Amino acid sequence: MTTTERTSSADAPAQRRARPAKKQAVLEVMGKTRLSPRLLRLTLGGEGYSALNRNEHTDAYVKFLIADPASGLQPPYDMDALREESPELMPARRTYTVRHWDDENQKIDIDVVLHGEGADNGVAARWADEAQPGDRLALMGAGGGYTPQPETRRHLLIGDHAALPAISAALESMDEDAAGLVVIHLDHEEDRLELEHPRGVELRWVIGAREELVETVRGLDLSDPEELQVFCHVERGITKQLRQVLVKDAGIPRPQISISAYWALGRVEDQFQAEKREAIGKIDE
Repeated sequence: MTTTERTSSADAPAQRRARPAKKQAVLEVMGKTRLSPRLLRLTLGGEGYSALNRNEHTDAYVKFLIADPASGLQPPYDMDALREESPELMPARRTYTVRHWDDENQKIDIDVVLHGEGADNGVAARWADEAQPGDRLALMGAGGGYTPQPETRRHLLIGDHAALPAISAALESMDEDAAGLVVIHLDHEEDRLELEHPRGVELRWVIGAREELVETVRGLDLSDPEELQVFCHVERGITKQLRQVLVKDAGIPRPQISISAYWALGRVEDQFQAEKREAIGKIDE
């Protein structure tokens, strides 16, 4: 009989513990709806719904796994094998907010921003734009961390086209007597949507240059930060400026604010995610 010596990670730092494979939910395209010229709603569903980490956060998000059609790969994917044997075939990962959960019918809605036509659209937007009913998509998640608190006296939500689904879900979750302000930047007037919201929450749209979003927030009365719960998620460079206004200048306590960049100008998500570990990707400096 042979015995195997059990070694702790401290005794053998070079040894890596095997990580459990992240669960993939494979869903089918059940429908598509064009909400505005540049916003497409994708309805996904099927038996794979139960594999999603369903949560109650209004900013719940999933990761799309999209393989190059030329690879011949079909979901679900053996990510460990691909990473080890064919890293060039690894599916692209793209992050999207869950706009609606439909537990009864095992469906979710995902709103996808369309950036252009064809190749200009980006991997996920192009896939969504071209998807047909019955097409299958692998997803991982859902993550999330923000939910409007009913005891909050005033809400402040700041976002852009990418954050519009999370903001919309947050507004729909608020009590009827909620109060606050939503400031949303869009590049184009025709992409404005009619959003359901409590009567005491004002909607303010900023159309055009995204720097105007910073100026709008800078002009707000933030003299009573203890009363606020804040959601602020926009482009990385703008997020850095808004953090200065909200956290450093206004002194909003960190536990009361959800703030991070949803994307970065001129970056695809792979590069954007990798840069989060570098100085350029940090918003708290």
